Amino acid sequence: MSKPLLQVIVASTRPNRVGAAVGSWIAEAARAQGGFDVEVVDLADVDLPLFNEPHHPMTGNYVHDHTKRWSAIVSRAQAFVVVTPEYNHSFPASLKNALDYLAREWRYKAVGLVSYGGVSAGLRSVAQLKPVLAALRLVPVTDGVSVPFVAQRLDESGTFRSDEVLDASARKMLEELVTVGTPLIALQEPAATSIPAPRA
Repeated sequence: MSKPLLQVIVASTRPNRVGAAVGSWIAEAARAQGGFDVEVVDLADVDLPLFNEPHHPMTGNYVHDHTKRWSAIVSRAQAFVVVTPEYNHSFPASLKNALDYLAREWRYKAVGLVSYGGVSAGLRSVAQLKPVLAALRLVPVTDGVSVPFVAQRLDESGTFRSDEVLDASARKMLEELVTVGTPLIALQEPAATSIPAPRA
């Protein structure tokens, strides 16, 4: 029997961002945890324009190919981890835009939050993000991961280096995603079929 699919969504689209390295780390932690099949969805690769659909997302009546592709990607998942920085006490516009494009595709799916930044570890972005997720009927789990002084955790190759505390936080969040997310699958709309996976 196949496992549910967890998508790790990397929110920042800036050149030289840290988010891709953090996303790779949490994806590997999720694979090691074993409760999900895992894929990384990088919003820089998805490359959505500023929301430009003529119809409300609730209708699912999408006109543009980029929206149809994004809908197909999100529909495939049963749970998410969002990896986000903090911009001016909030989360990136790229993430808000990606969330706003869709409606039914998000419903009744559990989501874990991994934030990063300086001394605040991106926690203010999480505080701003949770009401938006709830409005979309996503279900944020209580346990999350917050990474302070993230730039100090990159080695010379740009690889993210965690520690025992972060690894323990990741395991706890991922276990809660399994516990909370598994019963929600029965409420989710079936995923679209014959959808190509995003680039690794």
